[in-house]
Amino acid sequence: MSDFPFLLAMIAVPAVGAAVLAALPPSRQALARQLAMAVSLLVLLLAVLATVAFNTGGDRFQLTTSVTWIADFGVSFALGVDGIALVMLLLIGVLVPVVIGASWDERAAGNRSMRTYWAWLLLLESMMVGVFAATDVFLFYVFFEAMLIPMYFLIGSFGGPNRQYAAVKFFLYSLLGGLVMLASVIGLYVVSNSQLGEGTFAFDALRQLDIDPGVQKLLFLGFFVAFAIKAPLVPFHTWLPDAGAEAPVGSAVLLVGVLDKVGTFGFLRYCLPLFPDASRDLAPWVLVLAVVGILYAALVAMGQSDMKRLVSYTSIAHFGFIALGIFAFSTEAATGAVLYMVNHGIATGLLFLVVGMVITRSGSRQIRDHGGLAAKAPLLAGVFLLAGLASLALPGTNSFVSEFLVLIGSFPREPVFTVLATAGIVLAALYVLLMYQRVFHGPPRGVLVDAEPRPEATGGGSTAVLTAPAPARTSRVLDLSRRELAVVAPLVALVIGLGVYPQPLIDLIDPAVQATMSDVGVDPGGSAPEAPGGTD
Repeated sequence: MSDFPFLLAMIAVPAVGAAVLAALPPSRQALARQLAMAVSLLVLLLAVLATVAFNTGGDRFQLTTSVTWIADFGVSFALGVDGIALVMLLLIGVLVPVVIGASWDERAAGNRSMRTYWAWLLLLESMMVGVFAATDVFLFYVFFEAMLIPMYFLIGSFGGPNRQYAAVKFFLYSLLGGLVMLASVIGLYVVSNSQLGEGTFAFDALRQLDIDPGVQKLLFLGFFVAFAIKAPLVPFHTWLPDAGAEAPVGSAVLLVGVLDKVGTFGFLRYCLPLFPDASRDLAPWVLVLAVVGILYAALVAMGQSDMKRLVSYTSIAHFGFIALGIFAFSTEAATGAVLYMVNHGIATGLLFLVVGMVITRSGSRQIRDHGGLAAKAPLLAGVFLLAGLASLALPGTNSFVSEFLVLIGSFPREPVFTVLATAGIVLAALYVLLMYQRVFHGPPRGVLVDAEPRPEATGGGSTAVLTAPAPARTSRVLDLSRRELAVVAPLVALVIGLGVYPQPLIDLIDPAVQATMSDVGVDPGGSAPEAPGGTD
């Protein structure tokens, strides 16, 4: 089974599905959504089968496919995964069907059809798989830039009132980072040509180069800027609150849950192995940015009145923890950082979904326009609370395990930064619980609440919603529908399941992390510890 081209299929299937959806007539909306769901579930099945075929004790990169692409420049269409990339493909496989299910019964704003929305989602899925599966640096760059296009249209065509501004800002920031990285990619090619006699973009070959430390720093900075924008780290973060707030909820789930992980994935896959000396020398500066991001984003989140902006700022804080785990240079911390990438996608994806469900019912993103919903929608309140507790890494939820590994692995090597970062945990409890209390408890607000979205208040399957409070009306509050329960159930199960038993993911991640630590010249100190379990 390992000979089957799983990765190529995971790229091709959603791309073909997107083309078929785009070719369907506008009147075939029901067929379009069924096809979109079928394609996304097929990709999930391929990801699961690829995981079964993956041997944790085998080669570092497995399930490989390589075809010469541009022979004159040593470019190949080369795919392969280690444990780090594989868990990200599993995350993509889980989140895309959930996002499509969340938009199942909703209509796009204006003249845009959901058929187009789903086509962009599938094309985005194809590009995301390519980013994590590429083992040729030039191919990685192509996918890195190409995935901006579907997300740009998802935000700009189906987002909120300020969607065009948010989409352009997202695109320009990411494009600028990509152009800076392109300069470093070219620099790597030049160095490989001088040392090997011919230029190459193959990751394994580039990893063997003996690059001058000064040149390493310049090349490192080119990659780092692109990844820091994508992650994002403070001060490269300003595009995310706008994009997260204006994007449709489903697109926001993929934006924060997967696309942003390309930045932290890039740190592990490219910055550390290709530029080990520069990574060690510049790590203190990266740790400063990580800790500043944790504290700054948590403080700013506490002052947000827009629920979607608040969740976006929480993600900036979480990315600070991930960067801390990566640049602490310990196996435990880096394993925790990769696990954090997966768990953050699950927990924050769930939080974005339930925030979207609240907004859909009220017509407002403003926290002040809500109150007392728990008595009328107890299931929605319960899922919202669970998502919030997972976001603040409460023991028993999936995020706790990853945050615990990051802190316990970082403290022996970077005690000062680790202690400062723990203050963000306290602040996280404040901003999450205050939002929950204000929305679901306290005095009831006179807002219109309805389980079905209103065309004038929604866009693209989620949340291009009115920011003004809805007219005061007395209306029965509809709790989670069966469709909405089916949408959130997989993520709820993963939040609890991975909080209790995350060891299968750790077993996938740990060998790849140890190999990365060896590349950077740091003694990995053995394998990652057994998971704490999160049940204390």
